[in-house]
Amino acid sequence: MRIETGVNLKAYNTFGLPAAADTLVHIYNDGDIDDLLAHPVYGAAPKLVLGGGSNLVLSGAPQGVVLRVAIMGRRLLREEPGAWIVEAGAGEEWPDLVAWTLDQGWPGLENLALIPGTVGAAPVQNIGAYGVELQARFESLDAVDLRDGRRFSLNAGACRFGYRDSIFKHQLAGGCLITRVRLRLPRPWQAMLSYPDLRRECPPSSDARRIFDAVCALRQAKLPDPKRLGSAGSFFKNPVIHRDRLESVKATDPGCVCYPLPDGNVKLSAGRLIEACGWKGKSMGRAAVYAKQALVIVNQGGATGQEILALATAIQESVYDRFGIRLEIEPVVL
Repeated sequence: MRIETGVNLKAYNTFGLPAAADTLVHIYNDGDIDDLLAHPVYGAAPKLVLGGGSNLVLSGAPQGVVLRVAIMGRRLLREEPGAWIVEAGAGEEWPDLVAWTLDQGWPGLENLALIPGTVGAAPVQNIGAYGVELQARFESLDAVDLRDGRRFSLNAGACRFGYRDSIFKHQLAGGCLITRVRLRLPRPWQAMLSYPDLRRECPPSSDARRIFDAVCALRQAKLPDPKRLGSAGSFFKNPVIHRDRLESVKATDPGCVCYPLPDGNVKLSAGRLIEACGWKGKSMGRAAVYAKQALVIVNQGGATGQEILALATAIQESVYDRFGIRLEIEPVVL
């Protein structure tokens, strides 16, 4: 366990937003968690689990102790007739894990390539891209209750996954730290090409490497590199409406992008709604809507969390005024 005091968290969130942490604790192993909880000062203090800071908007100084999870390690836990079970430490970078599994000959995560963040943050958000969500590849995870140090494991059902949602945003919000995640990579492997952009790039005969390369190219063409231009990736969730409302949306924007869902509802492209309202490439102060993808808000340099949220609020109001749809912010706002 390494403890720092008076730390600017700008380097620890992909938006590059400044925020002062009184105490930053780096967690490298399970023993560090025990030491933290037994600490006479930090043990009882409020705690914020930071992870990779890729799905976070820091609008002010966080209270209590900030925990940066750096538990590493990745391995093939076991091989079953129908799957490879892979385990990774919560501090591993998600893009590195995806590339590594593919290099080992264990495909299944290729649609989730280049999603920024750590392995431990992936279940919190139930990350997803190009027609695949984490829950479709999830086996289980290990976590620690930050109140009493109790260790526990959760399977997919217990995580209560939803669209960019999980139990970690509700009942367990702020109350636990994920230490390890296990993934179930199905065998025999099947290509997942339901997403239109991906299907245009990859014929049905494509192997996992071809899909991985296509996903990387698509993301790099549409999304900014957070190392060069601060962002949190997709800033708004794609709204889901009842199919009866679709015609009114199309009447307002004939070019709207929609995806029918099995339950009869329709998922709309939030990026398209934002673009239809004229926000693509527009800025407010030092925050802006990315010129290549309207779903992404970027820090043009020196922006604060308040500036990011002011732009987001203006976008929400604009989309609501035109379409009657209230966009929901995807990142966690603190």
